[in-house]
This record gives sequence, C-alpha cells and structure tokens, in this order.
Amino acid sequence: MIYIEDEQVVIKTDKELEILIEKLVEYTLKEEGVTKEFELSILFVDNERIKDINREERGKDIETDVLSFPMLHYPKGKVFKEVYLNYDFLPEDLYEGRLILGDIVLSLEKAEEQRGEFDHSFKREVCYLIIHSVLHLLGYDHMEEEEKALMRKREEEILQKFNIIRE
Repeated sequence: MIYIEDEQVVIKTDKELEILIEKLVEYTLKEEGVTKEFELSILFVDNERIKDINREERGKDIETDVLSFPMLHYPKGKVFKEVYLNYDFLPEDLYEGRLILGDIVLSLEKAEEQRGEFDHSFKREVCYLIIHSVLHLLGYDHMEEEEKALMRKREEEILQKFNIIRE
C-alpha cells in the first residue's frame, strides 16, 4: 500500500502524476524482490518544511530535495534482495500483514527548481527522486563510489523502463 499525501501549496499536482508514482514504486519494489504486501508513505512538502525535517531528523539546517526514512536495517553495502529476499518475517515484524518499508518526504518546490537546473521535465525530476528514495528504503546508498554507480544504474534502468528520459 502506498500512501501519498500533499502538504504543500506551492506546486500543483495531479492524479496522473500520483498514478505514475504508484506504478514506479510498485515496479521498483517488484524488481528488487519485495514480494510481501508492503506499506510506504510519500509526503510532498515545500522547501521550508523539508528544511525543518532535515534539521530535526539529520541535524542539517538546509533545504534538500528528498529524504528517505527506511524501517528495515541493512548491513553496510547490502540491499533488500541480498538480506530479505527469502526472509521469513514474523507476524510482529509486520503491520496488519504488511511489511513497513519506510517514509519518503519530497519537496516539490525543490524538484521544480532542480528541473530547471538539470534541463528536464518536472515529471522526470519527481520520478527520479521517488525512485532514488525507494532504493534508499531498500538499502541502496551513494556514499561510496561503487555503491553510487550501482544506485545510479538502477535508477536509470527503471526510468528507461517507463520511458522517462531527459528531454
């Protein structure tokens, strides 16, 4: 189950974008080996709100584009399919039978700014940031060059599958 909530008023969203996001998330999770019923939330905010959350949660008093809050633990360098692919989750690990993957907070205002910087569509920027965050929920990271290359490769593969390309 994917929950999408829009708490900002700066950028107008539409149902078409939400449907695309749901399809991207479901596809990414399936490709990464999530076979259980799942739950994750996506919250759209503005720059001011994401700055507040970034300061509260990470001690960084700056705006950012997206924040990911995974609920599963991953050993360094491991991703969902390497740790949990055939994992037998206990009932207490689940919420109403669903695996809680985590939360994503995305500043649509920042996505609009970055769309211009990267010279592509708002839709592409939002989709990229959603995939990026979902991969973070699944253990991917980009702190080390090798991990970064793997994460970027997965992001681009998924975007290409949906024909979301740089224009």
